[in-house]
Amino acid sequence: MNSLWQNARNFRFVVLLPLVLSLLCTLNLRAQDGKALFKVNCASCHYASSKKGTGPGLLGVLDRIPAGDWKYKWVKNSTALIASGDAYANKIFLENNKSVMNTFPALSEKEIDAILAYATTGPDEKKAGPAVVAGPGAAGTDVTLNEGQGSIGTTALAIIILVIIIILIAVLRYAKINLRNAVHSNEGTPEEPGLPFIESAKVWINNNKKIVLVIGLFLMGVLVVKGWYSLKGIGVYAHEVKPGKWVGYKPEQPINFSHKIHAGENGIDCQYCHSTVEKSKTASIPSANVCMNCHRVIDQTANEGSKEEIAKIYYAVGWNPDSAKYTGITHPIKWNKVHVLPDHVFFSHQQHVKVGKQECETCHGNLKAMTVAEQQRPLTMGWCIDCHRNTQIDMKEDEKGNYAGNGYYASLHEKMKEKYGKGAKITVAQAGGIECARCHY
Repeated sequence: MNSLWQNARNFRFVVLLPLVLSLLCTLNLRAQDGKALFKVNCASCHYASSKKGTGPGLLGVLDRIPAGDWKYKWVKNSTALIASGDAYANKIFLENNKSVMNTFPALSEKEIDAILAYATTGPDEKKAGPAVVAGPGAAGTDVTLNEGQGSIGTTALAIIILVIIIILIAVLRYAKINLRNAVHSNEGTPEEPGLPFIESAKVWINNNKKIVLVIGLFLMGVLVVKGWYSLKGIGVYAHEVKPGKWVGYKPEQPINFSHKIHAGENGIDCQYCHSTVEKSKTASIPSANVCMNCHRVIDQTANEGSKEEIAKIYYAVGWNPDSAKYTGITHPIKWNKVHVLPDHVFFSHQQHVKVGKQECETCHGNLKAMTVAEQQRPLTMGWCIDCHRNTQIDMKEDEKGNYAGNGYYASLHEKMKEKYGKGAKITVAQAGGIECARCHY
């Protein structure tokens, strides 16, 4: 019977150990999941399709890039690969307006393989079905939710396994009591009634304090990490529902202005309306009089409901379309701000657009495809710092070797040439772009 009792204890160990190991393995496999890794590291700039974002679409990327370990060198440090003179790396660099990709030295080769295996098959284009639009009139920002709806998240899977473990513990506990009583019955000794579960747990805890301490520290660590990442999300109003598909803050506006129609279909330059983007910290909200430059003549279009929206502009500026005269009675439009930075953060559109030659799409997403303007970039401190660390300064020179760019930075660039050498690739961070006082008062 002692052997039987020992076998029961061994059985409990054999059953619980694989369950614990399977939980750990599941969490590890999730870390290797290409979709999850793509979402965390790549989706802010790339689509897992042929669609171009800040960077090129990754559909079929493995068929385009050189074979071998080129992909690892590119992902881990694209700047170094470009500087080495690699032909394909420089080709990509030039095709994407000399925008430098973020470096990911912490990614392992297996993780890079998982990301590329996921992205190269173009999951965004393989799934078909109805789209769920994140708000009224959100053409161009539709989000297909078919993919991944049946998948179980790490947290849910962990809860399921925990429930199974608790059930097995309860079953094994009663099996233990029955086996113990069977031993007593066989030996002719009185049976020992089983303690209530709570009392039994207290006894086990007292007898296994080291194990309880390890479990407690592990759970506390998990809670701290989960809490940290939950707090990091406070005030971040752009989230990915799938790689390359963003849903962010998208307030309704008093007039249904469509960026897709104006900037996309009609090709109106962004600076026509946001006229101070190269001259000021802010891009400026255009006055309704700017709208009237066109809509004095265009009182309606082929788009359903456009006449009512144009009438709102007339009401705002005090325009009588019948008499083609201003009434002098105006009603200012109260637009809802979409992209909001904290008050303690300094940001200049002029510095980024005029000097840095950044496209609007870098921070605002593809507005030319949006009907309702929506925040599609997190705009967090880490996101900005990564950009500054990887964006190179255009150190163009004239035939005499003098800096041919913005004169304000000429002396700074000369100093950087002395420090890093002529022809060196210099990033915004190396020019002081990540110093605290640059962005914080």
